[in-house]
Amino acid sequence: MRRLLCLSFAGLLISSPGWAAPCGDTSAGFEDWKSIMAAEAKAEGVGPAGIKALKGASYSKATIGADRNQKSFKYSLAKFMDVRGAKAIAAQGRKRLAKNRAFYDGLRQQYGVDPGVLIAIHGMETGFGNFMGDTNVVSAIATLTWDCRRSDFFRPHLMGALKLVDQGAISPATIGAKHGELGHTQFLPGNALAYGVDGNGDGRVDLASMADAMATTAHYLQQKGWQAGLGFQPGEPNFAVIGQWNAASVYQQAIALIAADIDR
Repeated sequence: MRRLLCLSFAGLLISSPGWAAPCGDTSAGFEDWKSIMAAEAKAEGVGPAGIKALKGASYSKATIGADRNQKSFKYSLAKFMDVRGAKAIAAQGRKRLAKNRAFYDGLRQQYGVDPGVLIAIHGMETGFGNFMGDTNVVSAIATLTWDCRRSDFFRPHLMGALKLVDQGAISPATIGAKHGELGHTQFLPGNALAYGVDGNGDGRVDLASMADAMATTAHYLQQKGWQAGLGFQPGEPNFAVIGQWNAASVYQQAIALIAADIDR
């Protein structure tokens, strides 16, 4: 992925090559940027509801704080697993698998993904749905798209969030994680738009539904190259696919270990 090369103008606005919209390192300029980005979003097919959601977004200091303070991914594997409660996730995960074996076996049959992997991700991301966030999704994604540090990464997810608003899949008030992730397994909006699956058959994709979130997670991993029946430990074919979910090495290793413990 290319990195933005940013040139500062008066220490306030920074223009991104090839884009009309600027970026910035503080809240200064965010309100003006929304109008520029709204025009770009409209040109990319975002409708009135999505444009209104963007214009109503607020700069999220909490999101910026979280983005600058992701210390756990720098821990050793042992420390990371301890801090994230790996043993508890595995123990609860085995109980969840035993209770819902038919559901997870159905996902494995359809998508090829081992139940333990899906359950490990669910436990790691939200404690099995116990905490799915406290931050406005559109505001979080808009803030990260405005912020110069990773504008190029978050811009497609902003477009995804606005299109999800257009579809009625989320609202301008939808709450997610600090980086705008949605639901039980914390999908970024662009991925929710691209890979969302109606897992409970109610005719809509709602990642606050456990069934929809698990089916969407399995679908995502399948589309990223998961090979049914092959291993997912380091050095095995499917371990690289876990890396498509999260780029942090300790996270990938933790998921693989927890999943194996659940599936044992």
